[in-house]
Amino acid sequence: MAEIKVESLRKQFGDFAAVENSSFTVHDGEFLALLGPSGCGKTTTLRMIAGLELPTSGKIFLDGEDVTFNRASERDIAFVFQLFALYPHMNVRKNIGFPLLSQGVPKAEIAQRVEETARLLQISHILDRSVSGLAGGDRQRVALGRAIVRRPKCFLMDEPLGTLDAEFREVMVHELRELHNRIHATTVYVTHDQHEAMAMADKIAVMNHGVIEQYGTPQEIYSRPASMYVADFIGSPPMNFLRFASGLRKGLTSLRVGEVDIAVPEIREEKPEGVLALGVRPEHIRFSNSSNLRGSVYGSEYLGTNQIVSVETPQGMVKARVSADLKFSLGETVGLELNSTKLSLFDCASGKAIQSSLYSGNHHG
Repeated sequence: MAEIKVESLRKQFGDFAAVENSSFTVHDGEFLALLGPSGCGKTTTLRMIAGLELPTSGKIFLDGEDVTFNRASERDIAFVFQLFALYPHMNVRKNIGFPLLSQGVPKAEIAQRVEETARLLQISHILDRSVSGLAGGDRQRVALGRAIVRRPKCFLMDEPLGTLDAEFREVMVHELRELHNRIHATTVYVTHDQHEAMAMADKIAVMNHGVIEQYGTPQEIYSRPASMYVADFIGSPPMNFLRFASGLRKGLTSLRVGEVDIAVPEIREEKPEGVLALGVRPEHIRFSNSSNLRGSVYGSEYLGTNQIVSVETPQGMVKARVSADLKFSLGETVGLELNSTKLSLFDCASGKAIQSSLYSGNHHG
């Protein structure tokens, strides 16, 4: 397998910049998810790595070789699409073996590699069945088998689970990660689904309007979002934002949010002007009668072991993930206590995280 390195990649379609100055490295055997909404540039980035689109500028290296302007057929990459194009007139065995047949691989070796791949994907029992009668999950496994059998340097996957229903998708997310652990394939995986990315990826690149907003591990991106966009896109429910305009001074250990003082770790940056936002995940809020941040219960969503409670405060709607055992009435006034060690701080004008001691360690921009 191989390392993929992308340097200052840019793609312009007329006046529209689909991808803007993207740089990242996918190390040998690593699983990277390109995550973002429709139109953010993730598929265009993938297509440039594959050689299906040429970049306007920038470079792409595969296993140390500059392949920026190489044809797709010269890159030793396997591509798995959302709409897996299987040959309906061939059975599963012939579909999986077809790429090797096209390369002139001897029939005995094709048979052996197809059997190995089928065992890996646990589809040996359907090798002689027609693909046209298969369920969606099995069809997806066949499409994966056709990519795996080639033993390419890396795998590129564009929303491969997008056509599956929720139940199948959950099964396939688990199977894809298990498969990755077994074959240690360098993989770039495009998805708009944060749950897929968080469950499978070693690293995630969160994209927005052609720009990589943040690149890091799932834990880094969830715990220390580099921007309000990332904080809002990742997490269900997303991060709460409490906006305020009191400014920052070095040495502060509390922030004035509206009429309320909220304890924070010591501030290390000066920012005297502008609207700021204090960010807190729903699970880092608890109900406390002694807290001076108060609001009225607007509604709740029962999730079995816990519940999401919406509380209307003077600073806006706040969602807290609390124990399902807690009882309250709609309209009841409650106090909210924020875990001061888990807060994020953002500049609302730029949307970027402010690097103060609210962050333990560095974050990746």
